[in-house]
Amino acid sequence: MDKQMWIVIAAVALLTVVGFFAFQNMAEDDTTEPPAEENLAEDEKAAENEESESTQTPKEDHTAVQHSEYQGEIAPEFSSEDLLKPPSTNWITHGGDMYNRRYSTLEKINTSNVADLKLEWVTSLGSGLEFKYSAEATPLVYDGIMFNITGADVVQAMDATTGEIIWEYVPQLADGLDTACCGWISRGVGLGDGKVYVGLLDSRLVALDQKTGKVVWETTVDDWEKGYTITAAPLYHDDKVYIGVAGGEYGIRGYLAAYDADMGREIWRTYTVPGPGEVGHDTWPQETDAWLKGGAPIWQTPAIDPELNMIYLSTGNPSPDFDGSQREGDNLFSASILALDLTTGEYKWHFQEVKHDIWDMDAPNPVILFDVEMDGETRKGLGQAGKTGWVYLLDRSNGEPLVGIEDKPVPQDERQKTAETQPYPVGDSFVPQSITEEMLKEDLGEDFEYQVADIFTPFWDEPVTITPSPQGGANWPPSAYNPETELFYVLGNWTYFAFAHYEGDEANEYKEGQNWIGSVMQPIQNAPNRGTVTAIDVKTNKIVWQKQWDDLAYSGVLTTSGDLVFVGHNDGRIIAYDATNGEQLWEFMTDAGANAPPMTYEVDGKQYISIFSGGNSLAGTQHGDKIYTFSLEGQYATLEDVPDDGINSSPFFKDTDNENGQGQTEAPEGDAVVQEGLKIYENNCLACHGAEGVGGHNGPKLNNLDWTKEELIAQVKNGSGNMPPFEGSLSEEEINAVVEYLESLINKDK
Repeated sequence: MDKQMWIVIAAVALLTVVGFFAFQNMAEDDTTEPPAEENLAEDEKAAENEESESTQTPKEDHTAVQHSEYQGEIAPEFSSEDLLKPPSTNWITHGGDMYNRRYSTLEKINTSNVADLKLEWVTSLGSGLEFKYSAEATPLVYDGIMFNITGADVVQAMDATTGEIIWEYVPQLADGLDTACCGWISRGVGLGDGKVYVGLLDSRLVALDQKTGKVVWETTVDDWEKGYTITAAPLYHDDKVYIGVAGGEYGIRGYLAAYDADMGREIWRTYTVPGPGEVGHDTWPQETDAWLKGGAPIWQTPAIDPELNMIYLSTGNPSPDFDGSQREGDNLFSASILALDLTTGEYKWHFQEVKHDIWDMDAPNPVILFDVEMDGETRKGLGQAGKTGWVYLLDRSNGEPLVGIEDKPVPQDERQKTAETQPYPVGDSFVPQSITEEMLKEDLGEDFEYQVADIFTPFWDEPVTITPSPQGGANWPPSAYNPETELFYVLGNWTYFAFAHYEGDEANEYKEGQNWIGSVMQPIQNAPNRGTVTAIDVKTNKIVWQKQWDDLAYSGVLTTSGDLVFVGHNDGRIIAYDATNGEQLWEFMTDAGANAPPMTYEVDGKQYISIFSGGNSLAGTQHGDKIYTFSLEGQYATLEDVPDDGINSSPFFKDTDNENGQGQTEAPEGDAVVQEGLKIYENNCLACHGAEGVGGHNGPKLNNLDWTKEELIAQVKNGSGNMPPFEGSLSEEEINAVVEYLESLINKDK
């Protein structure tokens, strides 16, 4: 194009711009004229409406509140070496390091002095106190600043030496959010390059400024209305953020995705349910779209081996959870360990722990990477604790068993399309997998009428009771590995659940964005709940020591170079064991269920131990909102010793919920008491019992109960089995309202 033509184009453009602004000025002049008389009434009415609306403060999508100046250094673009180093001064990833070992080299607190631990500081976070919320987060620490997230997705930065809150970030979660299958939770945040990375429950990924808590960028990962949620802590590495999606109870198609840490742009996405032409697709029905809603969610933060250029993750149940009749095949990559290329997300290898899972015995525990010498050779190991009650030990370079795993025939049922064999690891299970005569008599009672069976026994229209259950074995609470003891530490659950499949049952019907479990499962009422804390030798998969509790083990594990193992207990205790032999050495009672993993860090030469003790919906524990931090120089031997003004707190009100509530249904119109009961049900019962009482992750169906009003009231007040008592936490009026709502469910189809 010649020079003369460019001049003509420029002239035309200039005239166009001048004309546009002239027209705009004319339009503005016209609007300055007084309005016609007939329009005055409408304008005055609009002004009145605007004034009325302005009195109602709209909820902001994001709120960041600064309480004090940020004094720490800003996190750099952490190198692989930084992220692989076992934590000492700092704790910069969810699992302590990129191997997820939850092992610290700190040893100032050790077996000789841990009994002297006292409370250094405690901070009340003021968030996530309602029963639907669960406190499962592992705090991060960098250069003396702690970062934590509550079950309501509120993030706080605190001085790690005093607990003073520096800033708070409060998101406004999606209006009507109703696809959180198992309570409202977040397991932690990510950190790197001056930003704190947050996965919100409504399936958004957000980056916050590390110094202020203000939003740097936000990305919608997926559609929460279709069942996609995020509960895992993001992982930062090489200027990328890795996050997976949850929602296996809603018929989603799981995946792991990598995002650009600078702007939130998706770089790659790998589905955990393979599509046509992909490895594993032939393990799903070829004539249906079962794979498109096949589940295999990702509950936890992955692990990375940069030397092998692989990222490793474990996956959840296939969808629907308990009905295999419409998804013939092994259903890869559900209930599996999956290795992907770190750069591209391409498939490298897999190991499936449960083929064609119909018992919700999936793999929500994080994978752990470790190096260990076996037979004179250093092996690149990987361990994952399954709900089955086994630890699966593999060579992470190729997925082959590190210790033997045998494929064995299992009981069959054509209607459930069961797999012919299942993998049995060589070694010990950390919970029972069969119901013995003694267990039947002592735990279930002589009058127990249902069929009892071993692990992997299928079911149909006659209830079958087995152990372990959907609670585990090992559930989400992270395990740990200590390279000095060469022991793998895992928390396990030992409970009894009954399963049955009923044709035509509402639970079998798929509806996008609604709970879809496919059959009926429920805990055996009045049967005991037990937990185990177990140390397993990774060279043999044999138990070295084990502690048994008369309650679920539901927190997570920390191990240190001081030969210590720290865990939380449902009753509120944080407990320290000798890592070599399991001897209990110390405990401290908090004011809520200690259902999150402990962690450790050091500031100015002082070692601290911290735990977020806020309770858990699925564990049925007392709720709270506090982080407890201990040291050898701490002042308080008990919580009662702390003066009223000795607990840090924030005056900022944190409301991340929405007016439309959590439920997937509406109560009958015009009945105010039932409407109120629905709200109470959503905040206290839905996580376990599901929307409209059709059954949830750990609770039985309610809409088929044949109970009187008095029996319902007694159950809500007193609880039993896995259900906590609500007398005291709910008023008499609230209990009556929720019972009215339950009666409306029971009478719905009558």
